[in-house]
Amino acid sequence: MAGDLPIHAVLPDLLGVLRARSSAVLVAPPGAGKTTAVAPALLAEPWCSGEVLLLSPRRLAARAAAERMAALAGEPVGRTYGYATRLDTKRSADTRVTVVTEGIFTARIQRDPELAGVSAVLFDEVHERSLDGDFGLALALDAQVGLREDLRLVAMSATLDGARFAALMDGAPVVESEGRSWPLDVRHLGRTHDRIEDAVASAVRLALGEAEGGVLAFLPGVAEIERTAERLEGVPGVALHRLHGSLDPAAQRAAIRAEPGNARKLVLATSIAETSLTLDGIRVVIDSGLARRPRYDRAAGMTRLVTERASQASATQRAGRAARQGPGVAYRLWEEAATAGLPRFDPPEIIEADLSALVLASAIWGVADPRDLSWIDPPPEAAVSEARARLAALEALDLDGRPTAHGRAIAALPMPPRLAHMLVRAGEIGLGGVAAEVAVLLGERGLGGNDADLELRARRWRGDRSPKAQAARKLAERWAKLPLPFRGEGRGEGQSGASSLVTAPLPSLSPERRGLSIAVALAFPDRIARRRDASGERWASVGGRGFKLDPASTLAREEWLAVAETQGMAAGARILSAAAIDEETVAALFGERIETRRLAEFDPVNGSVRPIRERRLGAVRLSSGPDSNADPAAIEAALVEGVRTHGLGLLPWSDGAAAFRQRAIYAGLPFDDEALMSRLDDWLPVLVAGRRRLDAIPPGALTDALRNLLSWDELQRIERSAPSHFTSPAGSSHAIDYGAEGGPKVELRVQALFGLAEHPTVGADRVPLVLSLTSPAGRPIQTTRDLPGFWGGSWAAVAKEMRGRYPRHPWPDDPAGASATLRTKNADARARGSR
Repeated sequence: MAGDLPIHAVLPDLLGVLRARSSAVLVAPPGAGKTTAVAPALLAEPWCSGEVLLLSPRRLAARAAAERMAALAGEPVGRTYGYATRLDTKRSADTRVTVVTEGIFTARIQRDPELAGVSAVLFDEVHERSLDGDFGLALALDAQVGLREDLRLVAMSATLDGARFAALMDGAPVVESEGRSWPLDVRHLGRTHDRIEDAVASAVRLALGEAEGGVLAFLPGVAEIERTAERLEGVPGVALHRLHGSLDPAAQRAAIRAEPGNARKLVLATSIAETSLTLDGIRVVIDSGLARRPRYDRAAGMTRLVTERASQASATQRAGRAARQGPGVAYRLWEEAATAGLPRFDPPEIIEADLSALVLASAIWGVADPRDLSWIDPPPEAAVSEARARLAALEALDLDGRPTAHGRAIAALPMPPRLAHMLVRAGEIGLGGVAAEVAVLLGERGLGGNDADLELRARRWRGDRSPKAQAARKLAERWAKLPLPFRGEGRGEGQSGASSLVTAPLPSLSPERRGLSIAVALAFPDRIARRRDASGERWASVGGRGFKLDPASTLAREEWLAVAETQGMAAGARILSAAAIDEETVAALFGERIETRRLAEFDPVNGSVRPIRERRLGAVRLSSGPDSNADPAAIEAALVEGVRTHGLGLLPWSDGAAAFRQRAIYAGLPFDDEALMSRLDDWLPVLVAGRRRLDAIPPGALTDALRNLLSWDELQRIERSAPSHFTSPAGSSHAIDYGAEGGPKVELRVQALFGLAEHPTVGADRVPLVLSLTSPAGRPIQTTRDLPGFWGGSWAAVAKEMRGRYPRHPWPDDPAGASATLRTKNADARARGSR
């Protein structure tokens, strides 16, 4: 394994540290050779009598590292150097170095906390801060302290962040490799308004004409890779490759190895090519500046893929791909000044991930709170609490947060808790084989295509003869044969299983459809959804979330879906995969969760209540109809809540009730809307008792209810401060409007005030009334707050005009000295004569 890689210069220092200490941190830039050189160097050490585990963040990188080490040793992979990933394993009894993905390691250390037969664990690319990587290191450190002081742990990073890991690892020495530096020319092309695939394709053509060597272009996802490939297919002298996680291993190997012949290599890749891998022949990098990452939406309880700007650290890693084997050039599709505005690093996955698997694994490890382990960044408290709640719903944790027998069973399965729960519960009703297929189908991108209909994808996958599809089928077969507790083992006292969920005979469906829909429903009961419109675009889920589906999908005609995957915001996430299910199956699976409710629905349009009886599964209404046995108290409560929600304006206010409120407010009592709403329960229930409509409240009842809110002293205060009427000198009574702009106001004929030399007032404070004076026909003449001023001022002109219009009525020159009357002059004379 000799060579001239930069890492060889510091290997003696690293080996010396590990002879004296159990932990070390190795900082080596990309291309230094740490991934393939460190593990082989440990095998000859006296303390290294067992296996060396090398953790890799990705399956592609794990396989490539093992194959590279085996090639350097002149051996086939699987002898001294092997690998173990979820879909593919090559190792033997002779294997000394096994490259494993981080998830495989966390499962192994949980099964065997002592890591019997393992001498060292190397954590490669720890700077990527994956959730499994952080958790695996936390478990290894815990095991090292409590069980295996002789276990060597090495954290290997490509960034100068070794001090944090050294502190985490009890002051482990830091060994640094300077790496090999090749000239790198970074060119900024600037952003355009073109679609990303058009911009990348244009940059690739530019690079092919300006620079030498293979070209590696970074795009955010598979869809963008395919669209870019369409634009570049057939470029003369270019061998085009795709590189992403859902490709067959053969296609991935072709993208990594040197291109045979004279063709120039062009690789369109996701961020999978940022680290760990060396792509032979690459001298040019095209960086779109975008990345697609999973972000857990805690409010929606789902993980969604988000396209966002790459970090500065990612941009540096990507550009460095061009100078791994010689001078290179990197083209960036943004302005140079914009680099400073990029986030410095990608956030650690533990900050934004679903922590269900971590919390369950920690509980089984014996740590009730995962934050008690050693972390670079501890898991957020809110995320831990949310994960505990989900695990309790899956029957994986008991009320005290301890793992149940079912929880231990699902934790032993190499899949997320939801899917493991599905596999166990489906096995209890004879659907373990199909559930295993569903688990693989949901866990492996690209199997059977990308159609939202899982049945179509499953059929395509079963007929697919590619190596990846065959490996996935073998994995499903292995999972289906796992010793699950549904054979009568492992259920704790008081635990119910899926068999208890099945409350009615399952309907007779085809085995494929029956298995798919039931399996998905068991894994994601909160995502069972019912169609909300005729097009099949809008769906309502049991968990209360709204989903959207392409109306052109074959699933759009279905009434019910068991939804597995969604993407987007919580308010309208797009359905990525689902299986058709029917209400009968849903009722059979989750009958215990179906609730019958009696409701009184309030209609604000007419102020009435409609009693209904409905059956619901979570937020989805299964059926509803009129309730002939409605509870009168519920109807009354609905009327009260209707007013509380929609306002006092719905009540049948009479003129008298409205006037009484205005008088009370004028008298300084709290009778405005806010005050009455705050005391709604004190006065409204008695008014709606025995009624179904607000307009059925009798006339005058509102006034009586409001008066009952007041004491005798308060009622007297209203009478003193705000009398209801004004009595004119003519003996007529007129309602006072206390809500009028400008103050208390009365409207009356001007003749009713003859003989009045002082302006009338209201209340103990003698507030002048606003007088709205009218003609005998009720038409406005004058509004005044100064009646004597009116008599002595404009009255003469008003009287002159009025004599012409209303000659039968009196219009004296001195109204203050005249007698008040509402009669005509002749009627007045007759009345005087009769006396």
